[in-house]
Amino acid sequence: MDNLDQETQTQSNDTPQEAAPTADGPALSLSDLAVEKVKETMLKEGMEEGGLRVSVVGGGCSGFQYSLGLDAAAREDDIVVEQGGVKLFVDPISHQYVHGTMLDYVNGLHGAGFKFVNPNATRTCGCGSSFAV
Repeated sequence: MDNLDQETQTQSNDTPQEAAPTADGPALSLSDLAVEKVKETMLKEGMEEGGLRVSVVGGGCSGFQYSLGLDAAAREDDIVVEQGGVKLFVDPISHQYVHGTMLDYVNGLHGAGFKFVNPNATRTCGCGSSFAV
């Protein structure tokens, strides 16, 4: 796994600022394989700019579920993490639930996809897409 190359937060003046270092690690990180899969997906979608939006929404069998999608640009209050040439966009509310999470990509018997390794989750469901804190 690569170390986090750069972590920035976009303030209301739209000027990226270095995020303050935290004792408990980066806001969000990607495994090497996840970096490659995000790049492949963006290329397939014809996206040369933008990044992967990571958010948390209510629902799922454990209370919260993860949501991933491509986005052309960060929003004004997003936390922007860049690693291996991939930008991750996280809104402040979702950030509190995914801070310290590592996003991996796995190939398994039940299919392939992104997997969240979230140290904040107190309970997860069998499908791996919902959690509780």
